[in-house]
Amino acid sequence: MTLAKIVYASMTGNTEEIADIVSEAFENLNVEVEIDECTQVDAEDFEAADICIVATYTYGEGDLPDEIVDFYDELQELDLSGKIYGVCGSGDTFYEQYCKSVDDFDSAFAKAGASKGAENVKVEMAAEEEDIENLEAFAKKLVDAAS
Repeated sequence: MTLAKIVYASMTGNTEEIADIVSEAFENLNVEVEIDECTQVDAEDFEAADICIVATYTYGEGDLPDEIVDFYDELQELDLSGKIYGVCGSGDTFYEQYCKSVDDFDSAFAKAGASKGAENVKVEMAAEEEDIENLEAFAKKLVDAAS
């Protein structure tokens, strides 16, 4: 069975909810899912997964959340060739660097040699109906890419 590993960072709960929506979408597609908060796992845990997902928020003026910086650094040192990845997250359009952490993780996965399975999904604050549909489509594209 295909295994999707979701690692998230969430301060307000918005990004955790995004990760949960993606997780549920995978389950509905008969994909096994592991979901963990970023301080509870190591980047190497992605080596056991077929699909690797990071859900993160962007802090302040485009900064990675403090709690995910070590994970981000570790990720770039891995060889994830043959793995499919996707990145999603939340941000606030008030800031010039909207959802920059999503783009940073996209680059980190590419550096690790993983293949992008779906376009990044960026959510303004909390997920609403259209965002949920986009996240479900995101999960479906990742599963199709891994098949």
